[in-house]
Amino acid sequence: MNWTWFHKLGSPKWFYGISGKLLPWLSIAAILLIGIGLVWGLAFAPPDYQQGNSFRIIYIHVPTAMLAQSCYVMMAVCGVVGLVWKMKIADVALQCAAPIGAWMTAVALVTGAIWGKPTWGSWWVWDARLTSMLILLFLYFGLIALGTAISNRDSAAKACAVLAIVGVINIPIIKYSVEWWSTLHQGATFTLTEKPAMPVEMWAPLLVMVLGFYCFFGAVLLMRMRLEVLKREARTSWVKAQVQACLGARG
Repeated sequence: MNWTWFHKLGSPKWFYGISGKLLPWLSIAAILLIGIGLVWGLAFAPPDYQQGNSFRIIYIHVPTAMLAQSCYVMMAVCGVVGLVWKMKIADVALQCAAPIGAWMTAVALVTGAIWGKPTWGSWWVWDARLTSMLILLFLYFGLIALGTAISNRDSAAKACAVLAIVGVINIPIIKYSVEWWSTLHQGATFTLTEKPAMPVEMWAPLLVMVLGFYCFFGAVLLMRMRLEVLKREARTSWVKAQVQACLGARG
């Protein structure tokens, strides 16, 4: 297997170049998929036979909840890469992904509360799934605070990497909490290994929304990382050349 691409990721210059090519495609895909998914799910999907139209919150809640967990797993992987292979771009990805993951977790909790009020009769219950998601939000806050509290960049990178790796144990707890404990929260809306319980008219727009949110995450992450790379590499010759090229294009 050719691992050249993996080693190239350690080069900020190479990452900046390849991310610039990917960013427009991810942005366009995110806009199209989220737009189509929202219109399809909110306007054309049939109401649920039990929950009525209140079920439509899943078109925001499910993608954000999935993305919140996936983002943390990605951060844990970046932590391993940073500690083992000493790739600085891994720390850049970890630091830039943390605020996005925190926002996704917060949106998932808020939309879950909105969904829970008509379904359970309460905005919040100390359910295993809800509690573990709240812990995930605190983990994101901890990573953000740790990254800004330590002035030395290398020390901050190591500390955040360790916290991300240790905290990833919460992800399987979130995923399997509805199976391990008696909870109010329903099971997975759909999985890759089982046939969806919902009719295709309901889960198809949800799938489109999930894909759209992942494209959105990719686009925002790349934008944040590109800015952070320019900030960290500001004194290098390739960044100075990049700035001069931009100024020349504007002139």
